[in-house]
Amino acid sequence: MGDIMKHLLVLFGILCLTATGCAPVLIGGGAAAGYKVGTDERGVGRIWDDAAITARIKTRMVKDPVVKARKIDVDTANGNVVLVGVVKTGAEVQRALEIARGVPGVKSVKNSLQVGGKTIGQSMDDKVIVSKIKTRLLSEPGIRSLNIDVDSARGKVTLSGIVKTQVQKNRILAIAGEIAGTVGIVDFITVKYP
Repeated sequence: MGDIMKHLLVLFGILCLTATGCAPVLIGGGAAAGYKVGTDERGVGRIWDDAAITARIKTRMVKDPVVKARKIDVDTANGNVVLVGVVKTGAEVQRALEIARGVPGVKSVKNSLQVGGKTIGQSMDDKVIVSKIKTRLLSEPGIRSLNIDVDSARGKVTLSGIVKTQVQKNRILAIAGEIAGTVGIVDFITVKYP
C-alpha cells in the first residue's frame, strides 16, 4: 500500500473518531486514567504489576475449559487478588482459585465467588447497586472513589482496594450498607495507615 493511501486511511480514521464523538471519550478516558494513577495509593510500577497480574489471570481463565471467565471479575491490589461473581459449580470456583494462585506475583487470593445461577433481573439489580454505591463514593469528601472496586453478585457487595485511614474504610462500608438491595458486604479494603 502506498504512502498516500496509508495517510488517507489514518486521516479517515481520525475523521471517523471526531465525527462520531469518540474523540472526547478517548481523551476523557485517558484523562480519567491519568487521574486514577495520580490519586492511587499505589505507585505507578505497582499499578502496572497489578494490571499485569489481572490480565494473566483472565487470560488463563479464558483458555481453561472449566472456568467461564466472563462470569468472574478479577481485581488486584498490591498483588492481592479478589475473585467476584456467580459461577455454576464448586469445581469452577476451585479451578478459578487454582488459576489465580498459579500466576507469578500473586500474594493472596480472596474468594467472593458464589455458586448457582443469576437471572437477568438480578444482573440488572447488581448493576444498579454498584452504580449507586460508586455515585455516592464520588460525592463523598475525602474518599478517592477510583481506588475502590465495587462489585455485586446477587446483592452481595464486594469492596476491595486501598484507603489511607480506617475512618475512610468505615465510611465506604457504611455507604455500601445504606444502598437499597445490598444484602451483604464482603470487605477486602486495605488500610494503608491503620
